[in-house]
Amino acid sequence: MKKVNQNKNDNAANRNSYVGSIYNIGEKNIKTNVLNSLDPKWKQMHEKGYIHIHDLDAYGLTYNCLTFDLLNCFPYEKFKGYNSATTIILVFDFLKDLFEKMGNEQSGGMSLANFDNDLAEIFEKMDVNYIENEEIFKASISSLINWCSQTYTRMGQTSYYVTLNIGLAKNDFARFLAKTLINQFNNSGDLIYKPNIVFKVKEGINRNPKDKNYDLLMESLKCSSKKMIPTYLLCDSKMESDNNPELLSVMGCRTRVYENIYDTKGAVGRSNIANISINLPRIALETMENKSTESIEYNFDLAYKKWEEIAKITGDILVDRFNKTCLANKSFFPTNLAYKLWCKDMNINDLNEVFKNGTLSIGFIGLSEFVEILANQKYWINERVYQLTLDFVEKMRVFINELMYEKKLNFSLLATNGELISGRFVDLDKKTFNSRVFEKGFYTNSFHIEVDSLLPAYKKIELEGPFHQYSNGGSITYVELNEAPIGNEEGLKDLLEIAIKADVRYLGYNFKKDVCASCGVSGNFDVCSECKSVDIIRVRRVSGYLEIQDYFTKGKLYESKQRKKN
Repeated sequence: MKKVNQNKNDNAANRNSYVGSIYNIGEKNIKTNVLNSLDPKWKQMHEKGYIHIHDLDAYGLTYNCLTFDLLNCFPYEKFKGYNSATTIILVFDFLKDLFEKMGNEQSGGMSLANFDNDLAEIFEKMDVNYIENEEIFKASISSLINWCSQTYTRMGQTSYYVTLNIGLAKNDFARFLAKTLINQFNNSGDLIYKPNIVFKVKEGINRNPKDKNYDLLMESLKCSSKKMIPTYLLCDSKMESDNNPELLSVMGCRTRVYENIYDTKGAVGRSNIANISINLPRIALETMENKSTESIEYNFDLAYKKWEEIAKITGDILVDRFNKTCLANKSFFPTNLAYKLWCKDMNINDLNEVFKNGTLSIGFIGLSEFVEILANQKYWINERVYQLTLDFVEKMRVFINELMYEKKLNFSLLATNGELISGRFVDLDKKTFNSRVFEKGFYTNSFHIEVDSLLPAYKKIELEGPFHQYSNGGSITYVELNEAPIGNEEGLKDLLEIAIKADVRYLGYNFKKDVCASCGVSGNFDVCSECKSVDIIRVRRVSGYLEIQDYFTKGKLYESKQRKKN
């Protein structure tokens, strides 16, 4: 192992390569051309940092992320004539190939909503018995894990954003696949940190000791205590309790797709088409410019009016992008055409009929700094300010719902992580304003409480929980632990229960994971406890995924170094 040099790219998942360097030149030019083609006011809002149009290079060419409808058109004929062992190997090779092709056909994450149940159904239809082929399955799943973690061929430089959702296993075959995925990942080594595995927690299935899959949940928590993965989709939370858990899925870092004003509800076969994030601290800075005597309530009202004005324009940009994407050439989607991974078949429908089932997300970042500017205090310290903050997010969601029916498209409110913009927005705001919120060098994720708050984990969960119900485009709550809680699965289970009761939808456990580049020992240290080397690889979470800290963007690097335990 060798420690890496810091990457100056905009994405922590990038690695330097010849092809990637050529791609980056083209990407930069395309982004400039796209911006120049937009309404000058839209362009100015992006360039000045009121908003950030994500994945500009994909504008009008493709959508963002997708939960595959794998069962819809699985190519069983490809695997006829082979024995069971060969079939297993070929199916997992097919999955890698599918992720690779789709990763270059869309701009964001790829997900399987029920890895355990779907794969069990596929193998059972091909008369493949897991009992007689355990070792082949273990080797194939281990190979898939290694491929996800170590392959950087997307755009010549980036890993594939793969998320595997598990936990609702219906039979012994599916339980075997879920357990094997967890155990192979757990034993895969300290520098294997992908794919993103999400465990769906649901009462009656795995949440309580009497539930059939409770043992899988505890195995999962054991793995999280060592690897920070899996993360947990809490299907009994207020937002999800009435929804079919089999249709729930996390795509990418946190993206949620469920409601649909057209046909199919749920995430399977549906996409988030695009998202734009709004810079909340900028709104607060302009609201408070040259004034200091009005009430906090007045400041919030004025700030909301400014947000609403920006959100209307943001909605127009997303509609423009949607319409242009619907005019894309179908030849850009050969894998979708072959395997019908969307809920609507691209072969027989025009793209508008397909993509209208996707979502358009308006995101927000820096709620914490926004409130600090408006109220001169942290939103989570004062009960009155906390309620004003929660009301503000609820009003944003109400606006999004109204926009959905006005535009007749599936708009959603996204609690943005903002890997790049956490630092970009600060740099732009510093050019015009002077504020103490710039001192740390980054804006805080979505509605998150500051990473150095030192609040107890339970308190952070309880305070962030109510914000999840309004963030129907996706959200997550993290707790930062002092060290890897190995052997304390019960403690993680206690935090998980607190999160469900607080209506947290999606939960992750973070802790510092340092690996000695010289001898491979892991822990939390600056000097290796075994060989005394100072050549340390630091694995941390960024944008929902784990990555090596040296590759983080500037804003996320600042954030990572200021994280304190809850």
